Amino acid sequence: MFLANIFASLPLQAQYRPETDLEELFKDVQLLPVFPDSKTFPDCVPLQAPEQILQAYRQQKLQPDFDLKAFVRQHFLLPTQASSGYITDTSLSVTAHIGELWPVLTRQPDEGGGSLLRLPHSYVVPGGRFQEIYYWDSFFTMLGLQASGQTALIQNMVDNFAHLINTTGHIPNGNRTYYLSRSQPPFFALMLRVLAQEQGKQVLQKYAPALRKEYAFWMEGAATLSAANPAHRRVVLLPDGSILNRYWDDQPAPRPEAYKEDVQIARESGRQPEEVYRHLRAAAESGWDFSSRWFADGQRLGTIHTTDIVPVDLNSLLFHMEMTLAEMAELDGNGAEARQYKKKAKARRKALLRYTWSEADNFFYDYDFVKGTTTRIPTLAAVYPLYFCMAKRRQATAVAQRLQADFLKPGGLATTRGDTDQQWDAPNGWAPLQWMSIQALRNYGHQELAGTIASRWVTLNTEVYQNTGKLVEKYNVENLELEAGGGEYPNQDGFGWTNGVLLKLLTLYPELKLVTEQEAVMQEER
Repeated sequence: MFLANIFASLPLQAQYRPETDLEELFKDVQLLPVFPDSKTFPDCVPLQAPEQILQAYRQQKLQPDFDLKAFVRQHFLLPTQASSGYITDTSLSVTAHIGELWPVLTRQPDEGGGSLLRLPHSYVVPGGRFQEIYYWDSFFTMLGLQASGQTALIQNMVDNFAHLINTTGHIPNGNRTYYLSRSQPPFFALMLRVLAQEQGKQVLQKYAPALRKEYAFWMEGAATLSAANPAHRRVVLLPDGSILNRYWDDQPAPRPEAYKEDVQIARESGRQPEEVYRHLRAAAESGWDFSSRWFADGQRLGTIHTTDIVPVDLNSLLFHMEMTLAEMAELDGNGAEARQYKKKAKARRKALLRYTWSEADNFFYDYDFVKGTTTRIPTLAAVYPLYFCMAKRRQATAVAQRLQADFLKPGGLATTRGDTDQQWDAPNGWAPLQWMSIQALRNYGHQELAGTIASRWVTLNTEVYQNTGKLVEKYNVENLELEAGGGEYPNQDGFGWTNGVLLKLLTLYPELKLVTEQEAVMQEER
């Protein structure tokens, strides 16, 4: 691991970037492919300097008996899943199981190498193929850490994200060099709220500089927008002069961790490859990679047009960021700055309600600013304005009715109404969206529906755990006999945000905890 330590000590701009440092070797390995999972090779640690490996490749590949797979194994250390040796004891209750999992999923600052960005403090990874920190995952993981009394680990993770903001200018998708060109849904302000619940409002003052930097990242270029140039990176000027945000990625190239898949999607789409790559990467920034909400025809991935879309969830999160920045300014005694941020938040709420609310359908949709109309693709992103108390009461009631009629399934809420074989569509349900929906409904007094969703989700999680010994990334909420599917990789277990939301729900609904404990007793007796 000596070379990996060398890489970790280099300045950020010089750190190992497999997709560029290995040139044609990277493409050849990914397209053959040498590994069934495209994420494996970018996560490998080179055992020599990349230029030396590349030189050896160029010389040896001309030999008639050259074996690319053998060459890779000779020159790279393959990633290992640190949690793979853990054996589940299903006689434990699900809460006790999660308690045992936290240290298994925790990584230390000196672990890793290669494309991994070193962090100054310990952190929790999702599990499975995801052996690095992920931005929006971490908020939902923190909910469980809070329920487990792991305040120090929450503090460490918040400090890691502040470190990333200060060293890279934003919070990347994850702490890998190949994630640096994009972020993920901006949940840092909500993480600060969790930590402030444990340590007091001084947390908001301490991290105000970091949050201001993150806000600047999302709003970069807003002052340069005009009718002739209405969009730049993550900001969009709308016809009434208001500014909202979209997802974006600066690199119009295949994602290194999904190289083969992206090349194939672009080729089959019949569109300009760079255009498709940009939309794919922007969808990856959204965390919803992939979903019909990004598809022009609502069905096919090849029609993806993410950067044309103003997402309802992203702008709700940025409203909360602006309100948090206003509160931070008030705590610092800066009334003028607080008023400015409140003004921005008020303008954003007004624009979001104008452009994403459909009076005809009584629902929040994403807004296609290129076409000048909502997408009319119903998804659980509609709950975000309720989560942040931006919606009017009649709107919240209409959304609640729609959730009950169209999204509520035997295992919880489906992500969308349409089944497209994409993982962020029906019949899949995801822990973060159950949490956002439950809290959104509770904010507007829809306690019964919120409790029903929580009960169904907790029951599904618990039963899958008892039957398989696993808590997984996503669940089939429509047919409880089937696993969740879709997407570019198999369903993963671990799993950070599932663990976090489950523990938090059991804290919120203690009567459900009794059910899970009874399940554990019954399983042991069987």
